[in-house]
Amino acid sequence: MPDRPTAPSRRAILAAPLALVACRGEAAALAPRADPAALKSGVPFPVGTCAMTGQLADPRWVHLATTHFSQLTPEWEMKMEYILGNDGSYRFDAPDRLAGFARDHGLRLFATTLVWYAQDSAWFKGLDRARFAREYDRYIATVAGRYRGQAVGWDVVNEAVAEDGDGLRTCLWSEALGQDGYMIRAFEQAKMADPEAVLFINDYNLENNPRKGATFLRTVERLLRAGAPIGGIGTQSHLDIEIPAGRTTAFMRDAAAFGLPIHVSELDASLNGERRLDVRSRTQKLAQQQARVTELAQAFSDLPAAQRFAFTVWGVRDTDSWLRRGARDDGQDSPLLFDAAGQTNPMFTALEAGFRS
Repeated sequence: MPDRPTAPSRRAILAAPLALVACRGEAAALAPRADPAALKSGVPFPVGTCAMTGQLADPRWVHLATTHFSQLTPEWEMKMEYILGNDGSYRFDAPDRLAGFARDHGLRLFATTLVWYAQDSAWFKGLDRARFAREYDRYIATVAGRYRGQAVGWDVVNEAVAEDGDGLRTCLWSEALGQDGYMIRAFEQAKMADPEAVLFINDYNLENNPRKGATFLRTVERLLRAGAPIGGIGTQSHLDIEIPAGRTTAFMRDAAAFGLPIHVSELDASLNGERRLDVRSRTQKLAQQQARVTELAQAFSDLPAAQRFAFTVWGVRDTDSWLRRGARDDGQDSPLLFDAAGQTNPMFTALEAGFRS
């Protein structure tokens, strides 16, 4: 592991409260700081966030995003649901704006997603298999090819593993092209469209659910043996803050065994659990959050340098998060690094400590 540009005294200051967090469920939350140093500074890998075009006109968002992050992922507007019309037409206004913003501000562009199980495009329905395959190839070639030389990587296949980890999902693509076939084909087409981009297979709950993590890694192994040009492994890391200590480290170790670059692609850590009756105090929840986030950051930082592709947080401020939209928003969740006013949350300090410990 390369030396880190952090003085021992600073490491000790950051590590001390985290040790308390790890050992005491009621430990006090790490104090936020009003004017922290840029998160990306001194970190030997890209640190990313996601964006929607509506945020680009918000100067407070722009300041936080460009100060603390070095990579940008379009949150939704580069997905098929936005780009492909029901009549087979394409629109690129929003993804082009996001790509342009990244370029103008010196941010790496990471692109997502070419093929996702949840996509249910009307354009593909009713096509015979031959036409379906042609349109599938055309879509990947058109979209990946448009950002050739701009995107450093693509999530080529997203969320292929079943929710409970019992096999793979059945979807529009698998029904037409086979469960492994649609993935192999997607990687082959993406490789032809953008041969320099790092091509990822990406999924969620890989740390939270060991069964799903194991199925995902077996899928990666099988696809590689079949010749799929997979270039990297993406773990979304929507962390369940109640998982046992060590589980995230174990998954990262197993994933690293392939020798491929790894992308923490969508980190957030909700304070809200799925318990019907949750009696934990906010202090307890923050302590759990900080411990799990720090473990993830440490596990990623401990990877060989060549395998640390990027570490992406899925949003900037709490109010930017998908977890704070619609009926799911209770107005209290704090899953990201900054609050609504742009001040650091305790999670910021936890992540910073994990990077530099």
